[in-house]
Amino acid sequence: VSSLLSTGFTKPRKGSDAGDHPPITPMLCATEQEIGGHDSWRLYEYIVRHFIATLSPDCTYMHTVVQFKIADETFTCTGSLPLKAGFTEVMPWQSINDHQTLPTLQTGDECSVERAELLDRKTSPPDYLTESELITLMEKHGIGTDASIPTHINNIGQRNYVTVISGRKLQPTNLGIMLVHGYNKIDADLVQPTMRSAVEKQLNLIAQGKAKYTDVLKHAVTIFQQKFHYFVANVTSVDSLFEVTFTPLSESGKPISRCGKCRRFMKYIAAAPPRLYCNTCDETYDLPFKTNVKLYKELKCPLDEFELLVCSTGSNGKTYTLCPYCFNHPPFRDMKKGSGCNSCSHPDCEHSRSALGVAPCMVCESGILVLDPTSSPKWKLACNDNKCPTVVTLFQDAHRISVNDETCEKCGAYELAVNFHKDKTPLENKETKHNGCIFCDPIFSSLIKLKQ
Repeated sequence: VSSLLSTGFTKPRKGSDAGDHPPITPMLCATEQEIGGHDSWRLYEYIVRHFIATLSPDCTYMHTVVQFKIADETFTCTGSLPLKAGFTEVMPWQSINDHQTLPTLQTGDECSVERAELLDRKTSPPDYLTESELITLMEKHGIGTDASIPTHINNIGQRNYVTVISGRKLQPTNLGIMLVHGYNKIDADLVQPTMRSAVEKQLNLIAQGKAKYTDVLKHAVTIFQQKFHYFVANVTSVDSLFEVTFTPLSESGKPISRCGKCRRFMKYIAAAPPRLYCNTCDETYDLPFKTNVKLYKELKCPLDEFELLVCSTGSNGKTYTLCPYCFNHPPFRDMKKGSGCNSCSHPDCEHSRSALGVAPCMVCESGILVLDPTSSPKWKLACNDNKCPTVVTLFQDAHRISVNDETCEKCGAYELAVNFHKDKTPLENKETKHNGCIFCDPIFSSLIKLKQ
């Protein structure tokens, strides 16, 4: 300090006045006995040294880069030679040590190669965030202030979302992990820093006089109200995540179909909400309520390799196939979440709406009547809208039915190709094959029946 007072101090170039409180500044000169306690003295000494270093001159050094060749390979080696210690005289742990310096070399010098080795290593996953790293990230994204950030970190610890382990690292608990996955499943904005950051920016606009308090308040409250109502309406989708983690359900259920990611069997958990659980991937896939589920001939979805399931609402109800992954993550924009293969627009899949769709539903006008390939021998069409119970029973004595590419000239419905049993055919002259529209063809129209 005496040296700085005689030579003058250097004004720090970094930092800005946030206006919330002054920087931490040493006020009195003290001894270790006056401070009391080894840890307290280390903290005091660090604050004092850091403060004095911010006013000290720069550390100057010479940076050297050496290029050399071994056979046809070019290598570089860098080193630093201290010239003036500057602030590192006060903070010696940031000084340039002997290991960073290079020997004096001239262009054209030759050095002997003592050894050459090729190391085979693997990258390691990142470590848990420390409290200081989390504070840095929160400041980067504009979340909280110097006064409120410690409160936020303390809250997630008290609520058992994280635990503090050695090294002041924050380790997420199962509750915290499941909560984040649950929010992501319903509304990812609730766990992204952008939403809180946007609110903070709007509050700053009020302080700067660029926005009105009432306008910002109304806008923020409206957004949170809408997100709250949406979250409440979809909160049941989080139940499966928490039940698998915090109840013995992960040990229950029976294997039913293979996961498209790990190719291991997933367990079918019939307890509400019904779902499939992959123990290997630790993922759950919701299934429709009040349906009977079974494997469909071990057939696979051409998009994700998940095995298809057959879902039935009863002997007189609707039956349709579904892919567990597509049911939860629709692959096409026109396919709603919670839809089966009869709503999929895949152009080549034999189970999709494109291959089995016949005509628009005459009851709900929003769905499409789709051929149920699993309904043999009691063939039927069913509306692919989950809310519509419409079922059209077809031919009871047909051996095989498929949807043609040709459409009816009168109503625009796709025609069916039907192959009847030879002993029970309704066609003349004991013919077994016939193509036509189920609504306009005189033979077919007399054989179908609409049910709800």
